[in-house]
Amino acid sequence: MAREKALIGIRLAGLSEGVHEFEFNCMAAEFGDPALSEAGFSEEVSVNVTVEKMEGEMIVTLKTFAVADLTCDLCLAPITAELNGSYRIFYSYEQANERDEEYRLIDRNTVSLDLTEDVRETLLLSVPMKVTCTDNPDCRVFHQEELGEPGEDRKPDSDWQESLEKLKNKYR
Repeated sequence: MAREKALIGIRLAGLSEGVHEFEFNCMAAEFGDPALSEAGFSEEVSVNVTVEKMEGEMIVTLKTFAVADLTCDLCLAPITAELNGSYRIFYSYEQANERDEEYRLIDRNTVSLDLTEDVRETLLLSVPMKVTCTDNPDCRVFHQEELGEPGEDRKPDSDWQESLEKLKNKYR
């Protein structure tokens, strides 16, 4: 799908060596992808792009910030969550066989980079695999937070929890 103008694009022509930062704000609907709306993105998306341009390569770091309307996987309660994602892309002007990281090849005469697809994927990857809410006590079981005060020992509610606690203390 060719675009006339990239939604998230960096103009490389005339970009000097060094670190450059760019800010983009757009609506999730502007990506034109139903997967984003299915994932709960409907509001504004903020993208911070850092480009570190060097002699033979370029490192592009994407950081996304968005609000998503999710549903708790256990009790189906609606949840609004702030989601952050990050992704680093390495570009090389020549073939880099000796490197471990995955590099994308780029021509030295490239005028601009279209990062729209990379931002879309970063947004989708920022959605948690398991969504649980904090309002329902049954869902709170899955959070790592301790409900008691720090330093306060909580007594297990049942025999199996007590056995588990003993086993956990045994292997510390």
